[in-house]
Amino acid sequence: MAIKRRDFCWLAGLSVVGAASGKVLSVGAEETSGSGSTLIGEPLLGKRWAMVVDLQACRKEEGCRDCIKACHATHNVPDLDDPDEEVKWIWKEKFHHAFPDQEHEYLRHDLRHEEILVFCNHCDNPPCTRVCPTQATWKRPDGIVMMDWHRCIGCRYCVAACPYGSRSFNWRDPRPFIDETRTDFPTRTRGVVEKCTFCDERLAQGRPPACVESCESKCLIFGDLEDADSAVREALRTRHAIRRKPGLGTQPEVYYLV
Repeated sequence: MAIKRRDFCWLAGLSVVGAASGKVLSVGAEETSGSGSTLIGEPLLGKRWAMVVDLQACRKEEGCRDCIKACHATHNVPDLDDPDEEVKWIWKEKFHHAFPDQEHEYLRHDLRHEEILVFCNHCDNPPCTRVCPTQATWKRPDGIVMMDWHRCIGCRYCVAACPYGSRSFNWRDPRPFIDETRTDFPTRTRGVVEKCTFCDERLAQGRPPACVESCESKCLIFGDLEDADSAVREALRTRHAIRRKPGLGTQPEVYYLV
C-alpha cells in the first residue's frame, strides 16, 4: 500500500531527528509522566498514543481545573463567555452526558453527577477525517488525529461527524480573547476548526502533554498502548476502564478508570 505524502514527511522528519541525536526513543507513559527521566529535545515516539483518566484520583481535588488551564494557556485557546461560541480543547461534562450508554437506575449517585474530563478521543476509526474535503484533519501513524489550520475551509463537516463534540469552530477572530498570547504556538483565525492534538508539538520536544504535566493528582496517564510495560497498559490491566460511546465503532483511545 502506497504511503501518503503527509505520513511520509512526518516519518522522514522523525528519522532526521533520530539520526541527528544518535538514537530514536520509543517511550511509554512512565517516561512521559514528568518524572525527569526524559531529556528535553529528544522526541517521544510511540506506536499508538493513548490517555487514561483515573476518575477516583481526579475527584480528590474538587473543582480542580489545572489541566484545563494549562492546556488552554499552552495552545492560545481564547476565553469566550458565550457557550455558543466558546472554544475548548479539554473541558468537563457531567458523567451522564459524557457516557449516556452507561446510564442505569442503580448507577452510583456521586458518579452520575460527577464532572468528567473530556477532549478529543483520537479514535482509531475517526469519522471526522473521512468527511474533510481538504484533508485538513488526518490521523498520524501513531494514532494522533491532527489539524492543519491552513487547510481548513470552515465547512464544519468534521464538527458534525464527531460524535463526542470534541471540535470547536472559531466564529470570530480568537486573538482578542487570549489573555496572554504564547509565541511558541500558532494562533488560529476566524472560520477554522480546532481541537486537542495530544500536544504533538510537546511530544516532538520530548515533553508530555501539558495537561498531564500540570496534574498534581496524577489522574492523567499518557503513553504508548503498544508498549506492554507502559503505565497506560498497567492501568488498563489492573483497573476496569470504560470508553465513550464504544458502540459507534470509532474505537476511542481515551480510557476512563471507574
